Formats: sequence, C-alpha cells, structure tokens
Amino acid sequence: PPPSPFPLWNQALYLEFHRGCYTSHADQKRWNRHCERLLYQAELWAALATLSTGAHYPKTEIETAWKRVLFNQFHDILPGSAIPEVYDDANREWLLVERVGNRILKGALGAIAHHLTLPSPPHPQARPLVVFNSLNWGRSEVASLPLSVDPDQVPTWEVWDGEGKPVASQIRPQPNGEPGECVLSFWADNIPGVGYRCFWLVPQAAASRLSPPKSAAPVLENEYLQVSLDPGSGNLSRIFDKRQQREVLAGAGNQLQAFTDAGQYWDAWNIDPHYAQHPLPEARLLSLYTEADGPLETRIRVVRRLGSSTFSQVYGLQKGSPVLRIENQVDWQERHVLVKAAFTFGFEADQVTCEIPGGAISYPTRPATAMEKAQWEVPALGWADLGNEDYGVSLLTDYKHGLDAQPHQLRLTLLRSPMWPHPDADRGIHQFTVGVFPHGDRWQTAETVRRSAAFNQPLQVLEIQPTHISPPPTLPPSGQFIDLAGRHLILTTLKQSEQHPQQWILRCYEGCGTASTLAVEVRRDAQGCSSGKPLVLKTGTNLLEQPDGSQPGAMIRPWGIATVMLE
Repeated sequence: PPPSPFPLWNQALYLEFHRGCYTSHADQKRWNRHCERLLYQAELWAALATLSTGAHYPKTEIETAWKRVLFNQFHDILPGSAIPEVYDDANREWLLVERVGNRILKGALGAIAHHLTLPSPPHPQARPLVVFNSLNWGRSEVASLPLSVDPDQVPTWEVWDGEGKPVASQIRPQPNGEPGECVLSFWADNIPGVGYRCFWLVPQAAASRLSPPKSAAPVLENEYLQVSLDPGSGNLSRIFDKRQQREVLAGAGNQLQAFTDAGQYWDAWNIDPHYAQHPLPEARLLSLYTEADGPLETRIRVVRRLGSSTFSQVYGLQKGSPVLRIENQVDWQERHVLVKAAFTFGFEADQVTCEIPGGAISYPTRPATAMEKAQWEVPALGWADLGNEDYGVSLLTDYKHGLDAQPHQLRLTLLRSPMWPHPDADRGIHQFTVGVFPHGDRWQTAETVRRSAAFNQPLQVLEIQPTHISPPPTLPPSGQFIDLAGRHLILTTLKQSEQHPQQWILRCYEGCGTASTLAVEVRRDAQGCSSGKPLVLKTGTNLLEQPDGSQPGAMIRPWGIATVMLE
C-alpha cells in the first residue's frame, strides 16, 4: 500500500475482552451455522427446481427466513452474552427458520427427483434413491440413509447404482434410536458438483440380526490413516498417515483438558486470562467399545466422566476419507469451567491459519509483540490449520470456533459455563463433531477448504416416493446443474434476482489466496444439451445486484467475492 500518515494495522480487529464469545451459549452457534447451511441449500435447490421443472420459487419465504437468521446474528444474541429472555425469543425464531428451510429443501429436491428418467430397476421391489451434492465439485464418499426395519430380523439391504451394479454398503443401529431404527451407509461414487445421481435400494431374501456393540482392539484403519486409542484414557494415542508415511502425533490427541474459568466481571464475554494456571482433574474413562466395523466405516465409542459432566464420543473412519471424525454428545453440568480438546503433533509450525468469512487469516504460534501475545484465543469459522510447507493438520468443526495454538499443538475450546448474565447458558446436552485432517503440503494444496465444506454439508439421500400423478421425465438419471470452473472457487449463492424474476444471481468467492478465472455454466436440464437453454452470463454485479461494469469471465482477485447475473 502507498505511504500513509496514519498507522497501518494489517491484521484482525481483535477484541481482548470478547474471547469467550467464540464459545459461550453454544446452542446459538449451532443454530446459526445449521440455519446458514440449510438456507444455502434450500435457496440453491429451489432455484434449480424452478429452472429445471418450472416449480414455484418461494422467494418471500426464503427472504423472511434469511432475515430471521440475520436478526439473531445481532449482538448480544449470537455472542452468547444476552439475558435468558432473549434466548426464549431467539430459539423460537431458529425453529421457524429450520421448519421453513426443511420444507423448501424437501419440496425442491422432490420436484427434481420426480422429473428424473429412472434407469431400469434391478429388482421388482427396488426403491429409487437420489443422491444430491450441494457443493460445486464432484464427490465420491459414503452417503447415509435412515431406515426403520423389524428390530429382530433385518433384511440384508443392498444399494445398486444406476448401471445395475451393486455398491459397497453397511447397516448399523441408529445410536440412541428406537428398536429397528438403522442407518444404511453406501458408497456414492462420482456425484457431480451441484448435481445428483440415481441409485437403487434393493431388498434381499437373506436376513441377519443387527450386531450388538462389541469389545475389540481400539484401532481404526482405512487407505489413508491408521488410528489407535489409549485403552486407559480414551485419548488418541497414534495417528499414522499412510500416504505420507509419518506419525502425526507426538503426544495425546483429543485429550480433554478442563480449567477453572472464573473471576471475570463480564462472565459470558471473557475467558480468565490465567485459566491455564488452574487445571482440573483429568477425565475418567467409563467405557470403550466398537460400535460398528464394516467395509465402509469403523466406529469406536468412548464414554468419559469429567467433573459432573459426561462425554460420549465416537471416533469414526470411513472408506475413501482422510478425515478422522470425532462425534460428541456431552451432558454438560459444570459451573465456571472451560474444557478444551488438545492435539499434540510431531511437527512444528510458525503459524496457525483460521477460516474467516470468504477467506483465511494467520496468527503466529510464537508471538513476539504485545498485540500478538494478547491473541491467545482466536476464532476459526469452520477450520484451523497448523502446518508448514511440507506437512500439516487441519481441524474441521461444525460450530466450535475458539482455539489456541502453539508451534506443536492445537487446542479447540469445546465448552464454557459462565453464570452471568444467563446462569444456565450452556448446561444440558450438546452435540457437535470435530474432524482431524492430516495432509502433506500446505493447506491450500491439500484443499482444506473443500474438506471443511464437505464435512459440514454431507451428501443428501432422497428416497423417491411413488405418486399417483407423475410428471413426464425431463432430466437424466445423473446430472450436473452448475459447472463453476476454478479449483479454489466456492459457490455461496444461487438465487432469483431481487429486481427481475427472469434473472438469477450467482455468487462465489476465491478461498485460497490465488487469482482465479470465473467461468460459469448453469444448465436447466442438468446435462448441457442445447435444448435445455442454459443460462447466459449477462454481467457482473456488486453485492446489491447492481451491474458494476465487470465482464463475465474476468479474473477474481485472491480472496475475491464475485457476483454475476444470469439470464
């Protein structure tokens, strides 16, 4: 930048008295992230359903739902620092958003599904499934479908692809579900970006019982990772990266570390700066057992007691995934306690990089200035990466945002328990998931941004229900609606224009700090045939959807946000 008579601050506008706001009132963080993702998908698929099938576009409902989300992002609601009565109102609003978002999403996916040309069924009783991908790149990963079956005799369900070939599948009981409630997982290969692919659910004559949980060696392994648990503590004792042939950990992983967090006047806002000097007793292991072990996924459940609280955690490793999932259900009953999950690595890094809206920011792990030393708790939106030029580990999260970093360690802040201004702000049940993604090279090359997006937006499986009136099939059995060239571009919006119903707005951002060329193709028929009349890029716009003179196909600057109008 040119010389300036004013001081230049090229870093985060860091608030030293709001470090607790990344974590306090965790239910609001969960609702916020859940509703943002839900409305992105509802808006996207509603637009595509309108373009491809002529379905009604619920513009007013979508606008009202987004405004409810925006209202609840206001201080002090989302920071978790409001009085109890505020959250009585906020939670009613969140529920309304969820209800509307689910209805719009279900209707849009159903409209598209009922216009598909289904392949020939491989069995007379086969039931059609459609796997939808809301992200703008192709994916091959495990997809899941809840099923209700006879609790004593479970059919050996199989999943077949649209070409008439069986794919790998696995069935297990639904955790904490009713008898007969199961989860069927299957390998969903080559699901196009912002697209779909048809499969078949096929019952078999043979039957088998659901296997009960069993004790086994606490080891998980797939083609990417070999993971071992400490049978005495439930901590991670080893993560071996098979691709890079290196040990990831140099100490415990997912170690629960609790501290007294008291003495701050602004209780919900602040973390005690001296909390590390007041550690509490370690968690006590209650049980450890294998919950599922099959061709697609291994799941080991660990139950631990920490103070008056219970942590039930499932370590899960799926076929085709380099991400170790840690699913948490916590009954949190502490007062003025902070708990972190610590991961100690076998390498050192000078910086930790954290996701922010539309980009990323780095903080030093060896702070030198007073400003840097004050940043001992920092926020990350969906991921944080500790790494160097040749190796690193990214932590992926659904709604846990606060963390601290040292050259060899990341500690994710899981929960707090402030008592003012809301005495019971975080007491109760919490469910959240953390992902551990070891990788070679830098986070940009390893595509941490994509891993985080896929972690938080799994493939959606819809079973097509028979209807008395079926519209004529106009869509292929597998298709892609949006082709967004540029490997580091992340789609954030496809919506109807605010001013012109025949025009559509597409927005994306560049997520890795490198310039990229924007080339967009939006197809009405999901396959790019000329008869489908694909939308044409008309002009670039600003965030208010006003033409800004930019040319479609122009370069997007590093970390840039691009908005284009299509017609």
